[in-house]
Amino acid sequence: MQNLLDPAILFFVFGVVAGALRSNLEIPPAIAKFLSLYLLMALGLKGGFALAQSGFNAAVLVSLLAAILMAFIVPVLGYQFLKRRVAPFDAAAIAASYGSVSAVTFVTAMQHLESLSMSPGGHMAVALVIMESPAIVLAVLLANALRHGRTQQVSAADSGDAAVDSAEPPVAAAPVSKILHESFTNGAHLLLLGAMVVGFLSGEAGKAVMAPFSDDLFKGLLSFFLLDMGLMVARNFGSIRGKSPVLIAYASLGPVVHAAIALLVSVLLQLPVGDAALLMVLSASASYIVVPAVLRYAIPEANPSIYFGLSLGITFPLNILVGIPLYSHVAALVLG
Repeated sequence: MQNLLDPAILFFVFGVVAGALRSNLEIPPAIAKFLSLYLLMALGLKGGFALAQSGFNAAVLVSLLAAILMAFIVPVLGYQFLKRRVAPFDAAAIAASYGSVSAVTFVTAMQHLESLSMSPGGHMAVALVIMESPAIVLAVLLANALRHGRTQQVSAADSGDAAVDSAEPPVAAAPVSKILHESFTNGAHLLLLGAMVVGFLSGEAGKAVMAPFSDDLFKGLLSFFLLDMGLMVARNFGSIRGKSPVLIAYASLGPVVHAAIALLVSVLLQLPVGDAALLMVLSASASYIVVPAVLRYAIPEANPSIYFGLSLGITFPLNILVGIPLYSHVAALVLG
């Protein structure tokens, strides 16, 4: 309940209500982009300052290993569940969206955990970047395999003089090297990592100098940004109407399963409670910015309204309102 009374969360709810009422309230795109860049820079600085204080150690490497494991486990499980329930290309795209992560959910979770004195290690900013790309690469490889199978079927039909006029023209395989470059050179990721390096190199002196920027302004600008996100969620409610109940269930309950798996991994690897809570949140999140941008040209056969609508219209608000406090509480109970 306390999480719902947080000013930042209340501004998110207000944005959803305003959008649902079709208010003309809006945040200019340039300002929304600035807010996003500010939050990533401030978060990167905080992570760098924390990492400078703690240093690299075995615990850091174990937490990053857990992030890598979850980055592969979630999309593989998602695709196996969805491939017999929706079109194969849609299954690959949805698996990529849910196997990847949401930077906005990450920022909100960091602020919530800090308010509970459960601050994760600064290295978890690296975990965010690590968890972005594997799901995209897996989805592209799956899509290329599906195209190869379709091409073989068309060739076999041609050789048998079957009618193939209705067959869709094959789409060229998306080069994995291009996808990797797109993922790892994403501007938001580079800013996050660059700010973390700056924070790490400047240490305590840099922390004192940048405190008015990275600490004092953070909560207010996060509230402003979540207001814009609430408006965006409301504008995309229509994209989930008429979707299969299986997809609605996956978008609602799948993240809970992913978070439970992340908790199990955290217990097995004995992660610190803050790292475990954030790993649960990241595993339960879904990308609605980077992944859709990449999949539009990497898997054009998939329907964007499905993977974008589910992640932004259902999973994102559920995580912001319920998931983050729930996963934080469970992690504290199990590992605290």
